[in-house]
Amino acid sequence: MERSTEESRFKGLGAGYLFYLAWQAFLSMRRPLGVQAQRPLSAGRLYRRGILMNLSNPKVLIFFLAFLPQFADPGIGGVALQLISLGVLFIMASLLVFGTLAWSAGWLGERFRRSTAYRRWLDGLTGVLFLLLALRLAAG
Repeated sequence: MERSTEESRFKGLGAGYLFYLAWQAFLSMRRPLGVQAQRPLSAGRLYRRGILMNLSNPKVLIFFLAFLPQFADPGIGGVALQLISLGVLFIMASLLVFGTLAWSAGWLGERFRRSTAYRRWLDGLTGVLFLLLALRLAAG
């Protein structure tokens, strides 16, 4: 019995937070187009943040230690050189894919940011989704 009371308390807090997010999204619909919630970060700062996030991400280390060595063949030469080559190839492929995604997102985001109608539509949709999630959590 104790556990269900604690669980319902956390659900209530979660639903309340989702209601708050919905309210903020609906308020954002009224904000003028030029008003931004925060200052944009410089490209250098974003790059440093990305490097720090990847260095502190254990999944990247696990990938390099567990998955990549399976593709090294001691029969064709030095394993260390093969692993370095595979690592460099992985980094180049990641830069290409994630760089393209980041550029595309920035390009599309800039066009959408200039459109008052699109921004209001997106804020309204976000508010409705948060509201529905809050209602579902509160009901369940």
